[in-house]
Amino acid sequence: MHNKQDFFEKLVSAYAKDLYRYAYWLCKQPTVAEDLVQETFARAWKAIENLKDEKAAKAWLITILRRENARMYEKYQPQLLEIDESLVAEEVSHEPLPQLEKQQLQQFIMQLPNDYKEPMILQIMWGYSGEEIATQLDLKLATVNTRLFRARQQLKQMMLSHPKQENLASSKKGGQ
Repeated sequence: MHNKQDFFEKLVSAYAKDLYRYAYWLCKQPTVAEDLVQETFARAWKAIENLKDEKAAKAWLITILRRENARMYEKYQPQLLEIDESLVAEEVSHEPLPQLEKQQLQQFIMQLPNDYKEPMILQIMWGYSGEEIATQLDLKLATVNTRLFRARQQLKQMMLSHPKQENLASSKKGGQ
């Protein structure tokens, strides 16, 4: 690694947005997500010498962020605020039904037990393979695959047991 400062600045510019999206998925609060990302980079700066392989930087930063998130929740339980997700969504669709379906799916994912939620988020948001998720979470590949399968099964059940948003929208139109 050349200059410590230059390398660190490259890491920040390369991964700050992705880390924020992941942090937001974990906590659903913009300011808490920002704090998590800042704390992640603060810890990364202190331990930058421990990063031996630049190709592992993304996984290393995610691990730090996950640990920071766990530490934060050990300290306190944040006050939950209802926030219109379209205000923080990267791509806001002007079609209300797909946006509602996406929000509903995100809510269902957030309701999953952590053992299922974490691998699902790593797969969906980061596009990690089963092997990469296993490495990140320090699990066997078979365990990751089982958890992803069970997460999908639970999501299907949640979607089947809740009324679809389009049914709600059409019943409002028809019930005039």
